[in-house]
Amino acid sequence: MIIEQVRVIDPSQNLDEVRDLYLDKGKIADRPPSGAQVIDGRGLVAVPGLIDLHVHLRDPGLTHKEDILTGTKAAAAGGYTAVACMPNTKPALDCPEQLAYVAARAKDASARVLPIAALTVGQAGETLTDFEALRDAGAIGFSDDGFAIERAALLRQAMQELRVLDMPIISHCEDTEMVQNHAVNEGVVSRQLQIPGRPAVAETIQIARDLLLAEDTGCHVHIAHVSTAKGVELIRRAKAEGVRVTAETCPQYFTLTEEALLEKGTLARVNPPLRTEADRVAILQGLLDGTIDTIVTDHAPHSVEEKAQDLLHAPSGMIGLETILGLSLTALYHSGKMDLSNLVRLLSTRPAEIFGLPYGTLRVGVPGDVTIFDPDETWIVEPECFHSKARNTPFGGMELRGRVRYTICGGQLTYER
Repeated sequence: MIIEQVRVIDPSQNLDEVRDLYLDKGKIADRPPSGAQVIDGRGLVAVPGLIDLHVHLRDPGLTHKEDILTGTKAAAAGGYTAVACMPNTKPALDCPEQLAYVAARAKDASARVLPIAALTVGQAGETLTDFEALRDAGAIGFSDDGFAIERAALLRQAMQELRVLDMPIISHCEDTEMVQNHAVNEGVVSRQLQIPGRPAVAETIQIARDLLLAEDTGCHVHIAHVSTAKGVELIRRAKAEGVRVTAETCPQYFTLTEEALLEKGTLARVNPPLRTEADRVAILQGLLDGTIDTIVTDHAPHSVEEKAQDLLHAPSGMIGLETILGLSLTALYHSGKMDLSNLVRLLSTRPAEIFGLPYGTLRVGVPGDVTIFDPDETWIVEPECFHSKARNTPFGGMELRGRVRYTICGGQLTYER
């Protein structure tokens, strides 16, 4: 494949120039292959394939919401060549047999599927899984995402074992007793709606604990979906002190606030909840100064019927694979806050570095994973046109600037708009 006269941006090589890009035998090449498909890249940008470290594919067991094939079609449409799937399926991804199921299903997927294995058996928070066996079965990290590990001694033991294996824990930081499955942030909107809220301190107290345990054990801890200003400050301080911590956030936390619940209702119900304007600004600053390492979707599909329930009973979560690039370009690049190279670092290069993946670069000889987009095309988010089974997004009807044109995974075209 030859992509002609495209603007190539690769933070791993400090590269930003208009040139031809070559792919041959599934890898990035240094010369044009004979008889290759040619793509006109004029006016477009080519970057290392996007990598999402936090996706819920709902497969096995919850495939009325999403499955590996539909989820990865949505991923390819959003510019993703690799997604890390979380273990809160039914049954949970807590044994090698379940990871083998994912691997078998992923053979026909439109993106690479990188499993995150459960930290505890059944994600029940009581008994640690067999980390070494799960690593050998293909797990790239461990998490009970959706559930915090409440027992500090058990989490410390997990960190000690994973430090030896040099594998990361992805930590969902919310104190379970404080949040109680409440629907919204504790604050102005919860009081206006006269319903209980999820306090911000429920996140920050768990972040503080997990950072202390990471410092104690030397384990790499990756803090999931950071949503609070104090959480950002705790992570910033820990990094300065040499703690092995990385962190992620999602577009909703730097584009929306709790006020969105009043307009969008259950479509804006997500865990952790949308926070205040001060939190939104702090998340944005954390992205700009490097405190937050990557932007993820936390793609969480639910059926229309499930989200049609009232705010107190509808499940939390929103989908994001098909909107994240447009949202990030609109909010970060076109606003003048961030250049394209740094945005690509957040969406591709840095996720690969965090989990030691052989992607996130366009160096010659690496797998041919490429995302090509038009940075200036404006479009309207139409959930009914999504490739995902789900439609639960608060961004429907929004005008975005920047859109995926082609996605190439392993040298194969997986999406063309």
